[in-house]
Amino acid sequence: MTHESASGHAPVPRFEPYKGPAAGWGALKSVAAFWLDSKQPIRNIRALLKTNQNGGFDCPGCAWGDDPNGGRVQFCENGAKAVNWEATKRQVGREFFARHSVNELLQRSDHWLEYQGRLVEPMRYDAASDRYLPIGWDDAFALIAEHLNRLDSPDQAEFYTSGRASNEAAFLYQLFVRTFGTNNFPDCSNMCHEASGVGLSQTIGTGKGTVTFDDFAEADAIFVFGQNPGTNHPRMLAPLSEAVRRGAQVVCFNPLKERGLQRFQDPQAIHDMLRNGSEPLNTAYFRPALGGDMAAVRGMAKCLIEWDREAQEQGRAAVLDWAFIEQHTQGLDAYMGVVRATSWEQIEAQSGLSRADIEVAADTYRKADNVMLCWAMGITQHRHSVPTVQELVNLQLLRGNIGRPGAGLCPVRGHSNVQGDRTMGIDEKAPAPLLDALEREFGITAPRRPGHNTVEAIEAMARGDARVFIGLGGNFAQATPDSERTHQALANCDLTVQISTKLNRSHLVTGRDALILPCLGRTDIDWQAGGPQAVTVEDSFSMIHASHGQLPPQSERMKSEPAIIAGMARATLGNRPIDWDAVIADYDRIRDLIARTIPGFDQFNDRLKQPRGFYLGNPARERRWKTPGGRAVFSPNALPDDLLHDRIKATGQTPDVILQTLRSHDQYNTTIYGLNDRYRGVSGQRRVLFMNEDDIRRLGLEAGERVDITSLWEDGRRRSVGGFKVLAYDVPAGQAAAYYPETNPLVPLESTGTGSHTPTSKFIAIKLSKSAEQDHDRVLAAG
Repeated sequence: MTHESASGHAPVPRFEPYKGPAAGWGALKSVAAFWLDSKQPIRNIRALLKTNQNGGFDCPGCAWGDDPNGGRVQFCENGAKAVNWEATKRQVGREFFARHSVNELLQRSDHWLEYQGRLVEPMRYDAASDRYLPIGWDDAFALIAEHLNRLDSPDQAEFYTSGRASNEAAFLYQLFVRTFGTNNFPDCSNMCHEASGVGLSQTIGTGKGTVTFDDFAEADAIFVFGQNPGTNHPRMLAPLSEAVRRGAQVVCFNPLKERGLQRFQDPQAIHDMLRNGSEPLNTAYFRPALGGDMAAVRGMAKCLIEWDREAQEQGRAAVLDWAFIEQHTQGLDAYMGVVRATSWEQIEAQSGLSRADIEVAADTYRKADNVMLCWAMGITQHRHSVPTVQELVNLQLLRGNIGRPGAGLCPVRGHSNVQGDRTMGIDEKAPAPLLDALEREFGITAPRRPGHNTVEAIEAMARGDARVFIGLGGNFAQATPDSERTHQALANCDLTVQISTKLNRSHLVTGRDALILPCLGRTDIDWQAGGPQAVTVEDSFSMIHASHGQLPPQSERMKSEPAIIAGMARATLGNRPIDWDAVIADYDRIRDLIARTIPGFDQFNDRLKQPRGFYLGNPARERRWKTPGGRAVFSPNALPDDLLHDRIKATGQTPDVILQTLRSHDQYNTTIYGLNDRYRGVSGQRRVLFMNEDDIRRLGLEAGERVDITSLWEDGRRRSVGGFKVLAYDVPAGQAAAYYPETNPLVPLESTGTGSHTPTSKFIAIKLSKSAEQDHDRVLAAG
């Protein structure tokens, strides 16, 4: 592990291929380093053993579900990083801010900021001294209420939510905000899986995946699109490896040859560890063009439809599941017409794959009785992401691969409760039944007009139409696109409030007034008047389970997220529509309110006592389609005419390459745990650009030199980042990759997915130029 030291010395940057498998000894070494670096290893090892266990706490990392047959260890390498990162002994309080001005802190790296430790007391920004100063909780709540209550309209406030927030916090938050009078709920899901929710809701009637963890053991084939589980969802590696071992097909579509999709060494398999062996994680690996997955899946569907026609003509068994299609679907004829009208020339050109490769993938799909399709950000962060998700649904409908064991749709969610937040009502376009239930239960008049998503919130703040920003977790300033414009939008606010566990850049990009409110993390014991409290989360498989913090909080001046929300609500609204103090005293009371208003949560507290919680259910899994027509819907979307947006072409320039942004292995969302990316062979650095060797030569560059990157978008703005080291890497020609948030300034705010408003972070048209400053390693040394 490498950290910038307090003295400012940076590690020596290196780039050399990683020869080991995913997980295994490399993961154990990394976990040990982070564990020791937490400065309280004995306490933290006890906490780690309670991660994702009954009576323990839910991992603050990803939303991957627990193995119901799992043993003592239910955390992965990056989960251990998340736990030790949160459960550090280092603190950030009044003494820290007395030493550092905001302007000074702005010069530090994102990694350095979070490495300083846990926020331990509420702070208010003082513009005169450019420092944060202590403030009492009651004064902080009163300041928020003052700003909110003097707005001309409730719609002048934006209420952001991170996927870390618990179900209880999210429910209270939406109740507070809707009682206040707005649906402005920009949410982290707007920037990741929004296309999945939209695409699935329109086709199968629910925005969630249809599979459970057990389905992985029963699938004959698992297709993984646009996902790097080795870094982003490491606990997924075990069921993929087990699937290959038992003879199932695991087919990967990913432009990069990610180690987490190639080889796996199970740290819990003593025999494998002792012999230093590894298992394959796939049976086939295809490398499409960026944005080309829809064309690839369209080609697979085209094969299936043609093979079914031939089978019928020859009197052989049908390829398509006609009984399922006739009983459960609508729109097949229109879809078949679009498929037949899609030429192989367009499919090959747009997918970046040959017809022969696509036929191999289609044949694998045809031969499998039960198929699961999994996907993540590589699918959802494109302009045509909603049609791509719907094309995945189309493929499954052709052979009835929804609603039976071992088959279904699996959008693999990111942060640990991002799905639960939406279930609890964090939704700028709230469904009418939810609003009706809130009005019936609480006697409020719920706002019916749609609120702002993340991109709309940034635009509203930039225009001055929104004047207060409250962030429930996350790092809004760095997670969002078009960083310079986002920072300007936040600075345009009268008040910015960040509810956080650790210092990040969003605390330094302030409105005219600003608050930092330190909250408890998932690892902390949450003591309230009624005793220690549990919160709940919902994983990617719609399992609801309890989370009990294990470590005493570092400071008595920290509050839980539900308590902070209740404090803001009480100061702003008084004791309406509920007694805020009473529900905070005992979270069972919050869950009783949820049970009366949110479908599927009846007898919430009783069902929560079941080992590992309970399954929320999914109507599409039961082949009940909550669509207007009562059937699953085939979507007749044409392939895009051109993957390049008109506003890219309007610049009159041809992109040098297309860039995708991604995480390093020492990173979770915008949290930078360290400066290494073990599986890609990078250490001690982050400002790197992975490129194909032929592209490097074509552009007159050399591996190892520094370049400036400029994105193409016709709006009169220049979007550039500088000093990126070119690394020759196994990337398909015409593509490049680099880490975010360093490259978020390149993503135009207006470049979003049609129907989802998700930033197109996986498809950025860029030009490269040699950097005037070729030695940028000293930038890291400055912190």
